[in-house]
Amino acid sequence: MRKGRANRAGLAVLGLLLVVTGGLVLARGLGAFPQDWAPASEPLVDQPVIDFFARFSPWIWWAFAVLAVLVALTGLRWLVEQGGTEAAKDISVGGGPDGQTTVVSQAVASAASAELSALSLVRTANATLAQDKELFRLRLRVAADDRVPISVLRHELTTVTVPHLQEALGADRLPTVARVDLERAVPQKRVLQ
Repeated sequence: MRKGRANRAGLAVLGLLLVVTGGLVLARGLGAFPQDWAPASEPLVDQPVIDFFARFSPWIWWAFAVLAVLVALTGLRWLVEQGGTEAAKDISVGGGPDGQTTVVSQAVASAASAELSALSLVRTANATLAQDKELFRLRLRVAADDRVPISVLRHELTTVTVPHLQEALGADRLPTVARVDLERAVPQKRVLQ
């Protein structure tokens, strides 16, 4: 869950920066600063500010443009990261004096997908296995025929698929999130000859 921690830290820093900036602007507007330094009755963009921008023009506008592009790219990267999953890599499922057993998480997830896809009313199934320290998490996306009762899928998940994965991983618990999309059954076409 490194992504969640990084999100919280980044949002906390951004929030703190905005609170401090808002507090400084409010303090200036209320006249809390010395009036010879930051008079509340004068606008922020006064003659010294205009002179500063005129003195460093045009390159200061290029600097602002570069800064804006960097902020936009950082925001875009953050958005892209939100959609990604933290898939586990190689998983150590056992060890002893003779060695250690390691499996590839994608192979375990593919086995879960295949097991669900084998059901007659399941059209497609996709599984992703994530790992947070010692705890594994399973995310399933299942497209099923809309005629299948959800209880049948739930029974399959809780009694077959998830227990098989728990056994393969040697895990006591396997928190699972399943997204089920029900798709309308396509009527079969009859051909008259």
